[in-house]
Amino acid sequence: MRVVSAWLGIEQTVEKTTLAWARQIAEKELSTVLPRRWAHSQGVASRASELGTVLADDTELLSAAAVLHDVGYAPRLVDTGFHPLDGARFLRDEHGAGERLVRLVANHSFALLEAEERRLRGVLENEFPLLEQSLLVDALVYCDMTTAPDGHPTTAKERVAEIKGRYGADSIVGRFILRASPEIFAAVARMESERMAQPR
Repeated sequence: MRVVSAWLGIEQTVEKTTLAWARQIAEKELSTVLPRRWAHSQGVASRASELGTVLADDTELLSAAAVLHDVGYAPRLVDTGFHPLDGARFLRDEHGAGERLVRLVANHSFALLEAEERRLRGVLENEFPLLEQSLLVDALVYCDMTTAPDGHPTTAKERVAEIKGRYGADSIVGRFILRASPEIFAAVARMESERMAQPR
């Protein structure tokens, strides 16, 4: 499906679920109101572009999900207050985005565990089941959890520590990240092994 956009006064045709389309949507929703979140999203997309040899045909899907993964933080999109769910609903309902893309955004970085903390796990699982493509799921975790809030590369341990410090251990996000950190570290390690196994 193609869509014509006149955003910023530039009329262009872009293919839905491509990186160009995804970047346009994310920039429109985040760059002005949440510039730091936009910087992080761009950094996550940059990390995704490094995984082309690992993911082959799914590289562009990963990059699109990477740049859109935090779009649900945009103030006008907040509904439940749980950004993976709000972002996925926005992409599905307002943009008719592809199923794999919205399911990646909805479930990025072990969102089911945070959904549980928010009593939204059943809602998330019913609307956006986790993809049964573990490499693609791990790849998005890797990209998100090795990118700092300012968009620069970091380690997963530094990223988890930064999240704990920013939100506090007793917050919903703090409890979630504590529970999710072993899974995050394992996913990042799996992806690093996949990258090392690729021919250079």
